[in-house]
Amino acid sequence: MHTNSSLGTSESHPAPPTSDHRQTAVDAIVTGSRTLVAVAARSLSSLEGEVTLPQYRALVVLRLNGPARPGDLAAELDVHPSTAGRMVDRLVRKGLVLRHDDPQDRRASTVSLTAMGTGLVDRVTGHRREDISCLVDELTAEECQQVVTGLTLLARAGATLGHVSHDRWEL
Repeated sequence: MHTNSSLGTSESHPAPPTSDHRQTAVDAIVTGSRTLVAVAARSLSSLEGEVTLPQYRALVVLRLNGPARPGDLAAELDVHPSTAGRMVDRLVRKGLVLRHDDPQDRRASTVSLTAMGTGLVDRVTGHRREDISCLVDELTAEECQQVVTGLTLLARAGATLGHVSHDRWEL
């Protein structure tokens, strides 16, 4: 424990990791992330050209958050509104989303998933869960708890630093 001198208080905080501990953690996270990226890529490969990765992200946002205005979808995806508009047009043509007049503002529209769009997201998520289950099956109960603890801490650190918004980056 050490004193938080930057705030001029004697509040105790855990000591920061040593350089060696930090490097070991970074190496482990990079290695683990390669495995998770491979799982994500494998689950997305089942799409076989049905949608692009940005289009899939839009479908996931709609699946998680429900109907949205195209401008709100653009903000969630961190793309220009015109880009989101073109993306929505393509997804409408593919039968994955519907565009509706917004009942609160007749000049605006909302976008929602069709049953086909929901099915696509659920299918990819199902593939990912199956692959991750196979990984977990290789671990002991204690190792599973260590993974849960480590990933929970990492997610919290990412959220604290503003690097990760789970609904924006879920694939």
